[in-house]
Amino acid sequence: MASGRRAGLAVAAGVTTGSFTWSVLAAFGLGAIMLANAWMFEIVRYFGAAYLGWLAIRSARSAWMGAALKVPPVTRRSIKGHYAKGLALHLTNPKAVLFFGALYSVGVPPGTPITGLITVILAVGTLSFTVFHGYAVIFSSALMTRAYSRAKRGFEAVFAVFFGVAALRILTGRLV
Repeated sequence: MASGRRAGLAVAAGVTTGSFTWSVLAAFGLGAIMLANAWMFEIVRYFGAAYLGWLAIRSARSAWMGAALKVPPVTRRSIKGHYAKGLALHLTNPKAVLFFGALYSVGVPPGTPITGLITVILAVGTLSFTVFHGYAVIFSSALMTRAYSRAKRGFEAVFAVFFGVAALRILTGRLV
């Protein structure tokens, strides 16, 4: 949001690529492989929980300090860096693994022809693109940036709780 629309769209493109990647991998059986080899899922799960914990601490510190929204210098991170951040965020999200695994194991019947799998992959990709790029456009507008700046402390407190609870739920959740 503070880095501008181009950066937001780059992060959104990374998240969309992550969704597409998980969708393709799950459609062709990776979800089943990861669920069958729990150690792979555990690595993703612990990494994701650690990242969420770090976000919770950062958000709590920001809420506590009440720092104003700062716009970082444009050279701080390249567009490729923003893209990589979005991609890493989504690829390390253990809930994405579970979502896409469930989508293809429950929502798509066994024996679905390749054309059906491709249709689901394209539908999920289109939805991801629309939602995440829409967020990037909306939340990078000057109006939304001003509104967020005014309510930043409250949002950061809510985010801290949300990220903390999510990290704990991921750590204490059981794989069924």
